Amino acid sequence: MTARYTLFVGSKNWSSWSLRPWLAMRMAKVPFEDVVIPLRTPETKPTIRPHSPSGKVPALLIAEKGKELTVWDSLAICETINERHPRAKLWPKAPAARAEARSIVAEMHSGFQGLRNALSMEIAARHAMPELDDTTKADVARVIAIWNSALAKKLKGGFLFGPFTIADAFYAPVATRFATYGIPVTGPARAYMRRVLALSAMKEWAKAAKMEAKRAG
Repeated sequence: MTARYTLFVGSKNWSSWSLRPWLAMRMAKVPFEDVVIPLRTPETKPTIRPHSPSGKVPALLIAEKGKELTVWDSLAICETINERHPRAKLWPKAPAARAEARSIVAEMHSGFQGLRNALSMEIAARHAMPELDDTTKADVARVIAIWNSALAKKLKGGFLFGPFTIADAFYAPVATRFATYGIPVTGPARAYMRRVLALSAMKEWAKAAKMEAKRAG
């Protein structure tokens, strides 16, 4: 019996954490149903709570052999999908590359607070670049440095470690933020950013985000 996956995500226009496992699962060609829970409403928290012990999205419900398992947190979901679907190769095969990929994913997972605060995800919008404080400037520079360092290896596939991996899923929301606020990105990092945004899965997510914004008025 094949497992049935249901991924609970937040509003696609805003929820960077939800985009990460959603994109990883799409790129891994793992079938799943996504359930969108609108954020920033009085009903948000009580709606999420039955599906996520943390009270936050994303959360993945796995139904298999008459049992159900819930996995929450974007990184935990990606790791679980990698374990259950090893053929998708969501981490690089080479140990050194895998260690580097895990390091930059962990860095994104726990850091870049200045970037998050100053450049919030809003896929459907285009804003003038705000005046950035030193912390945010350092965050932006660090992201671009991470991209350029990985891309300098020129691995076949065009993503940070050649084929698409969890690392690309974790930095995809940053690509949308840079596009929204017109952050200057040049060279290999710019080409990489365009490649991520051009993915059919990213276009699918962006289309849904724009529909949300349109409905909101």
